[in-house]
Amino acid sequence: MVGHLGDCQNVDALERIWREAISFLTLEDALMLSRREFGRLLGVMGASGALPALAQGRALTVVTWGGTTTRFQKLAVFDPFTAETGIPIKIEEWNGNLGLIRAQVESGKVTWDVVVGDIAFAKRGCEDGFLEKISPSILPAGGNRETASTDFLPGSIQECGIGAYAWSYVVAWDKRKFERINSIGDFFNLSTYPGKRGMRKAPQSSLEFALLGDGVSTDQVYKLLRTKEGVDRAFRKLDSIKSQIVWWESGGQARRNLADGEVVMSTGFGGSMVYAILDDKRPFGLLQGASIIDQDAWMVVKNAPNKDLAMRFIAFASRPDRMAALGSTSPNAPVRQSAFAMVTNHPTLGVDMKPYLATFPENRKSALLADTEFWSDRGDDLKERFNAWLSR
Repeated sequence: MVGHLGDCQNVDALERIWREAISFLTLEDALMLSRREFGRLLGVMGASGALPALAQGRALTVVTWGGTTTRFQKLAVFDPFTAETGIPIKIEEWNGNLGLIRAQVESGKVTWDVVVGDIAFAKRGCEDGFLEKISPSILPAGGNRETASTDFLPGSIQECGIGAYAWSYVVAWDKRKFERINSIGDFFNLSTYPGKRGMRKAPQSSLEFALLGDGVSTDQVYKLLRTKEGVDRAFRKLDSIKSQIVWWESGGQARRNLADGEVVMSTGFGGSMVYAILDDKRPFGLLQGASIIDQDAWMVVKNAPNKDLAMRFIAFASRPDRMAALGSTSPNAPVRQSAFAMVTNHPTLGVDMKPYLATFPENRKSALLADTEFWSDRGDDLKERFNAWLSR
C-alpha cells in the first residue's frame, strides 16, 4: 500500500492511506516495529508530501521521568504517535519539580508542551494557573465504545490532567532471608523478622504504610491522616522501627539496597521491583495485598507553544490500545478498564504481565488508592513535619 503513495494527488488522500496502513498493525506488530522501520515509513510519507501540513516543521516537546519509563513510553506511545501523525516528539526529562513549570509560565518563555507527572500535580497546577485545562471531549471511547467517563478509573480525569498510567508503592522482601512474610504488619515486626528496613525518604507512602502496619483498614487511612491524632499515630508506628530504617530516594536505590543485602525488606516502586524480579532474576518476594496505587497524568503547560498538538497527543496516548501496549511491556498499568483485555504477554520475556499491573482487578481489591486531593492539600505541611521528625 505504501508503494502507491506517490500516485495520490493531495495530502488528505495520502494521509488517509497512511492511516489505513497503520490500522492493519496488530498490537504485537506495533510493539515489535523498530525505530528504523518507523523512520523508513515516515521518510516515504515526507518524500510524498503526505505528512499533515499541521505537523510539518513542528516538534512536540514531551517531558517525562527518563530511564526505563521513557524507554517503554517511546515504544508504546511516542514512536507510534509520530508514525501515525508525522509529528516528531522531542523528549526531555525532569525530576517532578513543579517550580520548573511555574518558572517557564511566569517568565513567558514556555518551551515545554506536555508533561507527565504525579496526578496530584494536576490539581495544584490548575489551582495555581500554570497548566492548561483539558476537555474530556478529546478522549477517545473505550474498546467496547464505553465513554471515557465510565471507562477511566475513578480520579483519572482531572480538570488539568488525564491519567497516563497507574503505578504502585509495594513491599518486597529478600527470599534469602525469609521464605515469606504474610502482612504489612510483618514489616514492622522486628522481633520475628529482624533486619534493616528500606523506606522512602518522604511522608507520602511512609505514613500510609505506617497506618496500614498498625492495623488501619484501607478505607480509614486518609480519614485518620486528616486528623492530628491519626498523623501522630503514624509517626509513633514509624518510631517503632526508626533505628532500623535505611532511607531511599529513588526506585533504583531501593532495589539495590535489597539486592545487596543492606536491608531485608523494603518499600519501593512496583515497577522497579518487578523489573528486578523479571529482568534481573532477583530473589525478591512481593507482598500481595499491601500496595498503594497512584497515577501519573498527562498535563499541558499553560501557553504551551504547541497546545493544539499537545491535546492531539493526549487523545492518542489515552487510547486503550496505547495503554495496553505500555502495560504489555512494563508494569505501567492501564487506567482504562477496556485496556486490560488488550494486555498481552511481554514480547520478549513471554510473561503474562497482567498479575504485575497495579490496577489489575485482583491487585486492586485490597490495595490502598492514593488520595490525590489529600496530598495536594496537605503535602507541604506533612513534609515539613516529616523532615523535622527525621532530624530528631
